[in-house]
Amino acid sequence: MPDLLNSYSKNHGKSCLVTGATGLVGNNVVRRFLDTGWKVKVLVRPRHSGPTVELEGLPVEKITGTLEDISSLRRAVDGIDLVIHSAAMVHCGWGYHDEMYRVNVDGTANLAEITRLAGARFIHVSSVDALGLRSDGIPADEETSPGGMVECPYVLTKRMAESAVLTEVERGLDAVIVNPVYMIGPWDWKPSSGRMLLEVASGKGLLAPPGANDFVDVRDAVSGIEAANERGQTGRRYILGGHAMTYLDAWKVFAKVAGRRPPIGNAPPLAVRVAGRLGDFAGTLLRREPPVNSAAAEMSMLRHNFSCQRAIDELDYKIRPLEVAAADAWAWFCENGYAKNSGERYTQPASCHTSYSSKTRNISPSASGTT
Repeated sequence: MPDLLNSYSKNHGKSCLVTGATGLVGNNVVRRFLDTGWKVKVLVRPRHSGPTVELEGLPVEKITGTLEDISSLRRAVDGIDLVIHSAAMVHCGWGYHDEMYRVNVDGTANLAEITRLAGARFIHVSSVDALGLRSDGIPADEETSPGGMVECPYVLTKRMAESAVLTEVERGLDAVIVNPVYMIGPWDWKPSSGRMLLEVASGKGLLAPPGANDFVDVRDAVSGIEAANERGQTGRRYILGGHAMTYLDAWKVFAKVAGRRPPIGNAPPLAVRVAGRLGDFAGTLLRREPPVNSAAAEMSMLRHNFSCQRAIDELDYKIRPLEVAAADAWAWFCENGYAKNSGERYTQPASCHTSYSSKTRNISPSASGTT
């Protein structure tokens, strides 16, 4: 409580703009920054200009517009001290290149330029997918050259968005880039990455993908974003890492908190690839790419691990146990009716008895992003 009061006093009167405020990261950013004394503006698309459950009851100023609408961006940034850009189009697949380029690259470039002209600080919420992976299995870091990823439109456009930000840095923009890993946690309204937890909780996670990932509580990533604003060096990247785990081990944690049977093993790589190809074929017939496709399949087989040592050293970055993050995420999903049965929402099951708690138990991750 004293830390929160100190933050509130320090930030009182400051103002920030948050893009992507209805998404997992952005919604948690909005709530955290309001709690610590900031005045918050949010850029919302026209379909979110009225009452929205994601922002219900929050004292934010809504600016209706898009990342392509220069006039709305100027209104949004006017009088702002800080811009936190978390909006992006996310899809792991081969489709939607033009849409992702327009939002992720052109939109980021527009906002970064306007922020520079306004003299505000800019925090670009990127992704570790914009970075490269090492071929020797050692966790990658901020300086790892691109390569080893599935070069799908999302990966490419997030990488190009970072380049657009760094171009504006060369012109005088005060910007920091953060690269979060796979996030779960409360306030996942869509839901986005929490869908993995929900799928396991619905009993569909008997065979896990054969790859690995880094998992972090979104609230710890938001603390990293706060620290990047306060202490991050202009033009520098910071990986906001997590617990390096195989999908099998992570799914066992998810199953435990949801009271479900744990997965029995890994799906064979050949079966994963076949499923991806079948998804591609279905997408061709339906003219809409499904979540299961060859890009997503190949991504699920990668050792997707990163070091967050720079964030630990320079931002005092800390994370909580995955069990705590997963339990809080599951409790939030249950309390908000997202627990799934056969792909549909349904009344909360008997296992949804825990209450979501904002209390954290922080631990320092090692250089590999694990605990």
